[in-house]
Amino acid sequence: ENAILREALGVGLEKEFDLETAEVIGKDINQDSVFIDRGSRDGLAEGMPVINQQKVLLGKINEVYPYRSKIMLISNKNSSFDAEVSGGTSGLLGGRGGGKISLELLPKNEEIKEGTLVLSSSLGGIFPAGLLIGTIQSIHKDDIEPFQTAEVSYFSSFSELKQVFIILNF
Repeated sequence: ENAILREALGVGLEKEFDLETAEVIGKDINQDSVFIDRGSRDGLAEGMPVINQQKVLLGKINEVYPYRSKIMLISNKNSSFDAEVSGGTSGLLGGRGGGKISLELLPKNEEIKEGTLVLSSSLGGIFPAGLLIGTIQSIHKDDIEPFQTAEVSYFSSFSELKQVFIILNF
């Protein structure tokens, strides 16, 4: 726990955001969600973004109880939000379940390369801009479709998730 906090402080998270730390107390792999040991009594509310100590976006709180909360991970099939590829191209990042995510509605005329960084966007006001998500793993172009899609290789491993940081305001 101390090592995770030191790493977060080294990244400068406390300077960028007002944060609350929480411990993961349960995981529902089928629903791409995790439970944490903080709730409404700690000032948490639905919709608050959740990150790890490396500033990687994990998801958002979607259920709050007095002593615990449920986080919908970005790989959840009901998760979708604006994201951008480094270089400024925007698209819609969506969860596909099973820990997988993809970036859709990318303009067909944009040249996107494998390995390019994917970051959160502030469009829609769901998440702050600039949170790490992953890298482009593969790109799918189709002559018939007006957009291209990309599989995204996620930076975080949900199976190893033990502690998270909730962004209280941004």
